[in-house]
Amino acid sequence: MTDELQALYLSAERRWMQGWLDGPTLVGDPLRRGDHAPEVEVSATDGSPVMLSSLWASGPGLVLLWRQLGCGCGLERAERLRDEYEGYVDAGLNVAIIAPGEIERVAAYREKYGLPTTMLADPGYQTHRAFGLGHWSVEQALYDAPEEFCELREDTGIAFQADRRSQGRPLVDDPWMQSGEFVVAPDGTIRVAYVYNYCADYPDPRLFTTAARLAG
Repeated sequence: MTDELQALYLSAERRWMQGWLDGPTLVGDPLRRGDHAPEVEVSATDGSPVMLSSLWASGPGLVLLWRQLGCGCGLERAERLRDEYEGYVDAGLNVAIIAPGEIERVAAYREKYGLPTTMLADPGYQTHRAFGLGHWSVEQALYDAPEEFCELREDTGIAFQADRRSQGRPLVDDPWMQSGEFVVAPDGTIRVAYVYNYCADYPDPRLFTTAARLAG
C-alpha cells in the first residue's frame, strides 16, 4: 500500500469513528418505483467524470449503492455479485457499483475483491443522498452485534476498528448509511427500488433480471 493510499484509509477511519460517536443522524426518503432517477456526476477509477444517466442510456441500468468500503456485508454482497453478474449481463443490465470513497480506495477495493462490475467513486455519498437513502437505526446496523456495541462508546469503537484492521478490512466511511439497489429503465424511470432494511438484507437477483426483461 502506498503512503498516499494509507493516508486516505486513515482519514476514512477517522470519519467512521466520528460517525460512530454521533450515531445515526441522516433521515432518508428513498426514491420509489416510478420516480425519475437523479442525475449525478461521479468518477471512474481512471479519474474521468461519469454521468450516472450513462448507465441506462442504451438499456436498463442496475445501480448498486455500496454503503462503505469496510463492512462485512459488502464482502458478502461482492461474493454474491460475482455469482450473479453474468445473469445480470445476460438480462441486458448495465451494472455499476457507486462506492463512497476516493478513486484510489475504490480501485484498490475492486481489485482486492475481484469485482467484475464497473465501480464508480463518490466519496461524499452524493448519489446515496440523491436516491434518498439515509441512516439505518442502531438496531438495523447492529442487530447481530454484542449488546455493548449499541451504547456507541468510544472504547468499543476503537476496539471494533482495531479488530477489523487486523483482519485487513478497516472500518471506514459512514457506519450507518443504508445500502440500496435500483433498476432504472432507459427513459430514466426507476423500475425497482430495493432499499436494504438491515446490513445483510440482500435482494433476490430475479427481481432485477425480471425488471430488465420488462423494461426492455
